[in-house]
Amino acid sequence: MRTDFAELLRSPGRLEPLRLVSHQRGSQDVVAGSLVAPSGEQFVIVDGIPYMLPADMVLSTSERQSLDYYERIAAEYDVGMEWLFASFAEDEDAIRRLFAETAMPTPDSRVLEVGCGTGRDSLYLARTLGTDGRLVLQDLSPRMLQVGRHRLEQAISVGEALTCTIDFVCGAATSLPFDDGYFDVAFHFGGLNTFGDRRGAIAEMTRVTRTGGRVVVGDEGLAPWLRETTYGDILVSSNSLYKHEPPLDCLPARASDVRLRWLLGNAFYLIDFTVGRDAPTLDLDLPIPGRRGGTHRTRFYGRVEGVTPDVKDLAEKAAEATGLSIHAWLDQTLRTAAMDQLRQDS
Repeated sequence: MRTDFAELLRSPGRLEPLRLVSHQRGSQDVVAGSLVAPSGEQFVIVDGIPYMLPADMVLSTSERQSLDYYERIAAEYDVGMEWLFASFAEDEDAIRRLFAETAMPTPDSRVLEVGCGTGRDSLYLARTLGTDGRLVLQDLSPRMLQVGRHRLEQAISVGEALTCTIDFVCGAATSLPFDDGYFDVAFHFGGLNTFGDRRGAIAEMTRVTRTGGRVVVGDEGLAPWLRETTYGDILVSSNSLYKHEPPLDCLPARASDVRLRWLLGNAFYLIDFTVGRDAPTLDLDLPIPGRRGGTHRTRFYGRVEGVTPDVKDLAEKAAEATGLSIHAWLDQTLRTAAMDQLRQDS
């Protein structure tokens, strides 16, 4: 781990700056040590990888099962990936290049890959970046992270021109150890369905991505038109995760230019969006044309108790006779009646 990466890291949740206490250094990097927050919270560095897990973190049942599974099969995971693409008769190179293109990083981008696994997508993301770019690879499973690091190191050793800065961190997707808006791109593919808090994970990816930056997420999930087919039944019988639907309801209000696609045999979804500055704007007080009238604000906040159908009919006829919208007539009539009543009472 480079010392400049230690300066970038923050305590998960509190986002406190950290002080590096190095116990062992290599030729350039920190091999072992700890990162200490002002609050006293400490995070260890093991084999050059900082472990940034919140002290109070509790894994859900699905997350614990998933972590145990990935820790157990990390060394054989890639065999399963090769089988997966072959089973769908898909070109893995083309699909993973599509992922990187969807993320749309520039050569100098700061890119975070959440749940990088064994680095099969990481390699493609790294290829899009230049010497001024930075790729941070995060995963909850230390063994998967180690396999991913080995993949990138091996690619460089055989002549792959990966010139960007590459960092690794073991941590939780729902409590990322980075400042708001640090990254230009946040990417995740392949584990979202097993997250105990998908909304929280997507919110964290959005938080650490700058306004105007990109967030890309995806996982298993059959396209709607395939759910009640033999094809769909076969996939679900092999892996129940194919029953999942794209978590569009988990996207933040700031998400804009949202796009949803299905790929890999239409059995996986891919969602990408731009991080907007704020939630969509809406003029609550712009008069709404038409017979009903009013504004968004009056229709939502100005509701009154219901009336009998014959009184409603009379009100509509009276409004039509005066040339006013129903809103304008009711507002005027109720205001006059209320003020008269209040004067009488006083």
